[in-house]
Amino acid sequence: MKAARVAERRVVIQEVAEPVAEADHAVVRVVSAGVCHSDLHLARGDWGGQASGGLGHEGIGVVESLGADADRYVQEGDRVIFGLGGMGGAYWCGSCEQCLGGEPQFCAQGRALLGTFAERIAVWAPALTALPASVSDLEAPLACGGLTAYGAIKKLFKAGIFPGSRIAIVGAAGGLGHYAVQLAASFGYRVIAVDIGAERLEFARSLGADLVVDATDDTLGDVGGVAASLVFSAGLSGFRTGLSLLRRGGHLLGVGLPPTSDGMLELSPFELFARNLTISYSAVGTVQDMRELVELAADGKVHTHVGRTGPLSDLEHIFEELEARKYVGRAVITDVTR
Repeated sequence: MKAARVAERRVVIQEVAEPVAEADHAVVRVVSAGVCHSDLHLARGDWGGQASGGLGHEGIGVVESLGADADRYVQEGDRVIFGLGGMGGAYWCGSCEQCLGGEPQFCAQGRALLGTFAERIAVWAPALTALPASVSDLEAPLACGGLTAYGAIKKLFKAGIFPGSRIAIVGAAGGLGHYAVQLAASFGYRVIAVDIGAERLEFARSLGADLVVDATDDTLGDVGGVAASLVFSAGLSGFRTGLSLLRRGGHLLGVGLPPTSDGMLELSPFELFARNLTISYSAVGTVQDMRELVELAADGKVHTHVGRTGPLSDLEHIFEELEARKYVGRAVITDVTR
């Protein structure tokens, strides 16, 4: 079968062995796969290491075969979405402190899922989520981009920042940020969308943002303090922007992962003390979050804006366009057979 692999920081399509369903696993025929910025970072070695095996962690497909006992979770012919943002998308133990605390993605025994850029993939069956017919195959990026945004919005509740509060979403028109704008607006937050360029700002406004601001504009400082800044930007400058927008007692919630070449985010302990800031991070979500997000998508509360589609053979070109910011929203591989 065909699958994407990385060779010398570029994507190549190779013939690889068909996967086999082991116990508690299902072989899924991939129908569509989302292209995440994380895939680009892994392919280019931006995070201090380069992917050596499969790529891709957002997929929709149909269950073709089951390993022993996997029928407790899914059946052959089920249409499913899978990936869970990669982290914990292949296994979690279910009994450690992290799993019992609602964060199985940090399970010490957890395994990431990679390999959705292929004709078939074997997936641990408990990590699969049934997908209703009303949710399109183009919604594959919900499996990471949407899930990550949803997990971040849910963390606002845990931080005591409730609907009605003013929040900034930095990188609002991006692959993750555009989900966050929709979700935050539908939950009742007053959303300030921050991005660069008139087209991207108008796109963020169309998603339900109350105010849009260019990150390079001198008027950014006039926005006033926000209760929380959610930073979806894949550049370190986005984190600095998010910090600058916070009121006293504000919360910086990091989501995007800049390349290690961007360097470090420098913070003054005195500034943290004087402004009483809280800084935390949000990484993807759980299988239960995925089920809830699928329901929101089925109800029309959130959808993927698809700016680029193509077959598997286009993946390297899609990566190049993603690097150059040539499309808004997400890219989806709609044919993994060619």
